[in-house]
Amino acid sequence: MHEPEKTRAAVGRYRVLAWVTGVMLLVLCVEIVLKYVVQVGPDVLAWIGWIPQAHGFVYIVYLVTVLDLWSKMRWGFGRLTVMVLGGVVPVMSFVVERRVHADAQARLGAAPGQLPLTS
Repeated sequence: MHEPEKTRAAVGRYRVLAWVTGVMLLVLCVEIVLKYVVQVGPDVLAWIGWIPQAHGFVYIVYLVTVLDLWSKMRWGFGRLTVMVLGGVVPVMSFVVERRVHADAQARLGAAPGQLPLTS
């Protein structure tokens, strides 16, 4: 970690995208239940048809932030795998984000709850 300011910014971006991705994944789960379990009509499908594409786009942006933070923190491939899976396993992104944030705080020497985006 040669540039702690950029690393802090990467943590901030990752945290935001982890939450957005997690929420979008939960919305996608609701969409799947409505579509395949409840079998809603075409009028409802017209309203919820955008959800899979939106989650896919958000997930790609999430992956970019994951790779950016992972490379800056120089974590192992196991951490990368867990972070990548956080965007496809419901609720996992919230759990992983909390652990990644705590680890990043410890490595950057920030006080708990105090990881500013810039120095």
